[in-house]
Amino acid sequence: MKITSICCIGAGYVGGPTMAVIAQRCPHIKVTVVDLNAERIAAWNDEDVNNIPIYEPGLSSLVAEARGRNLFFSTEVEAAIDEAQMIFISVNTPTKTYGLGKGMAADLKYIELCARQIAAVAKDNKIVVEKSTLPVRTAEAIKNILDHTGNEVQFQILSNPEFLAEGTAVQDLLHPDRVLIGGDTSEDGQAAINALVEIYANWVPTKSILTTNLWSSELSKLTANAFLAQRVSSINAMSELCEKTGADVNEVAKAIGMDSRIGSKFLKASVGFGGSCFQKDILNLVYIAKSYGLNEVANYWEQVVIMNDHQKRRFANNIVQTLYNTVSGKKIAFLGWAFKKDTNDTRESAAINIADYLLHEQANIAVHDPQVNEKQILNDLSYLNSRSAAEIKKGITVLDDPYEVCKGAHAIAIMTEWDEFREYDWEKIYDHMQKPAFVFDGRNILDAKKMMSIGFIFSAVGSTN
Repeated sequence: MKITSICCIGAGYVGGPTMAVIAQRCPHIKVTVVDLNAERIAAWNDEDVNNIPIYEPGLSSLVAEARGRNLFFSTEVEAAIDEAQMIFISVNTPTKTYGLGKGMAADLKYIELCARQIAAVAKDNKIVVEKSTLPVRTAEAIKNILDHTGNEVQFQILSNPEFLAEGTAVQDLLHPDRVLIGGDTSEDGQAAINALVEIYANWVPTKSILTTNLWSSELSKLTANAFLAQRVSSINAMSELCEKTGADVNEVAKAIGMDSRIGSKFLKASVGFGGSCFQKDILNLVYIAKSYGLNEVANYWEQVVIMNDHQKRRFANNIVQTLYNTVSGKKIAFLGWAFKKDTNDTRESAAINIADYLLHEQANIAVHDPQVNEKQILNDLSYLNSRSAAEIKKGITVLDDPYEVCKGAHAIAIMTEWDEFREYDWEKIYDHMQKPAFVFDGRNILDAKKMMSIGFIFSAVGSTN
């Protein structure tokens, strides 16, 4: 089947950038991104392309090139489904907050709603592509729903998980390590796989396009994120030991990273990992393992999340203990709120839990992040349901000027590794802080010797300086 029209349900961090790249590289294919959130779609269609809702380096120029030519953003979901030959499902799959599997299992209600909507609208054969991160064998449930429509439409289900790192998503899409496509082993299933392979082959070398069965593809995504998160928790576990023994975690990471069997990536000690995928996918993996009675497997992977939570608590405790066991009434400046640099995504950001902890200690927190606004920061803290909105607003100040955020502060906490933080006039910041002036570098991005020579009492993760 030659694909000429694609629909993507979900205009978020995965759907928007992925479809923008497909549209830009495949001008012969009409790409329509649909979402029920009218405000989000309006932002994607904003005349000023710099106002699109996802901040990713290089994304706005891609959207500017393709939008209106063969890339469209719409709330007309049914019309887009009807027209498309291939439908990508790219909706949120958060961890369940209720019922069976609460706190671990993926909530698939949005996936099921998509499947039912496709089933209700489709009048001709469709290829349905899972783009969201899903538990293994979810395709089976989707196919059961689609195959019982009674309208004799034939559906092929493919798994095409994304392996994007936020902050580098555009480059990851343009130059992927691999594109993974899982499908049925039948003749029709292979034809569907080939149709998707043809799309990616417009810019991805065929040697980098890997085809598997459905279940391998679905499980590969969870496994990849689990392995990456495991590396972060592993080096963070060693960071605590380094602090006790006088070792430097950066030196340890460099030494082991030069071993070709280990490699250097994801060995950066920090306040902890965040983002929409790592914790959610590991907990999902834990739930799946438990559902099959694989308790030792479940316990092994759950420890990765436990270690991450411990690292965040440890960082917050260190701030309180270093500031003479009380931060009540003290101004703590947060530089960074996004879970990593070059993105405005704050989901599961370490800053949220640490701010909540310090608010409970009655600290006054001032925040500056280059891409995250006050509304988002307040929403993040409200989502925890640990304090009232009025209490949160009373304890949090969000400012565009980093120097104002740091002015009069007792301590600064580096929560995101934004490059610009290195370039600040730290002597000026020091001059306008309370003394002694403390800096807690949760991302190990500042020069400890330089900071201490200015006069700061400096603390970095995994080092005694």
